[in-house]
Amino acid sequence: MLKFILRRTLLMIPQLILLSLIIFMLAKAMPGDAVTGAFMGNPDATPEQIEKIREKFGLNDPWYQQYGRWIGKAVKGDFGQSYTHQQPVTTLIAGRVENTVLLSLFTAIMIYLMAIPLGIIAGRWTDTWADKMIVTYNYFAFATPLFVFALLMLFLFSFVLGWFPIGGTVDIRIETGTWDYVVSRAKHLFLPVMSAALIGTYATIQYLRNDIIDQKIKDYVKTARAKGVPEGKVYTRHILRNSLLPIAAFLGYEITGLIGGSIFIESIFSYQGLGQLFLQSINLRDFTVVTALVMIFGTATIVGTLLSDIILSIVDPRIRIE
Repeated sequence: MLKFILRRTLLMIPQLILLSLIIFMLAKAMPGDAVTGAFMGNPDATPEQIEKIREKFGLNDPWYQQYGRWIGKAVKGDFGQSYTHQQPVTTLIAGRVENTVLLSLFTAIMIYLMAIPLGIIAGRWTDTWADKMIVTYNYFAFATPLFVFALLMLFLFSFVLGWFPIGGTVDIRIETGTWDYVVSRAKHLFLPVMSAALIGTYATIQYLRNDIIDQKIKDYVKTARAKGVPEGKVYTRHILRNSLLPIAAFLGYEITGLIGGSIFIESIFSYQGLGQLFLQSINLRDFTVVTALVMIFGTATIVGTLLSDIILSIVDPRIRIE
């Protein structure tokens, strides 16, 4: 196991270098740059002033020199300066990463809390009215775009009913560390989490339902029933134990996928996380922030893959990764 983790960790290095190079080139290929993006709303800025600023930050240098400077600082934890926000990229990201992690973590928890019971019910009592309702919900969740459902949730529960805040992460008038602060954070999290979770459950539900149906006809299940094992124990000790193993292994993929896929949710709910910052940075051509965020998302994906493999080897003693 230790050799596997070490080998995968070393393999991350060329993967991340290749990823950073591709993203850097794509960012440079975008129309304009960070300076033109920052001065788009300033009609008084002259081309001479813009050119001086571009020269000051080395944006007129060849791409390989710019990449070399960036990657050399990146390995030291310095991702450069955000031209738009006028602060270090590391500081800018650090102020938002907690919000994205909280959003992704609670979304993953809600997905599993809803999907596992629904998948078990649909798989165990196949073709009943409960199964048909769950399958119908699954089709609805699969066919509905996330941004459309999130906008409907925002309109209904914030604008019409007024139960939850329209946007943001917390009420800025509340003092940090108080109980009211915790309640405010929870209220601002509820709609984004539920919007993502209600739409994101379909894959887990369908996979678990299909696997339970497949496990029910296996020989070991027939043998257990022939020995007189109660039906409840057949499911809990045999069918569910095997069906839930892949679900547990997908946990790493689930969390990293949510972290990288939070752009729509954070933009719709004005949630100040990495996804919203990523979209803003693209619009403003702030490529130092864009490349740093893509590196974070890429690293999270690779680490999530490793985490999923480790979880699978732990929950299933038959599997050992050498």
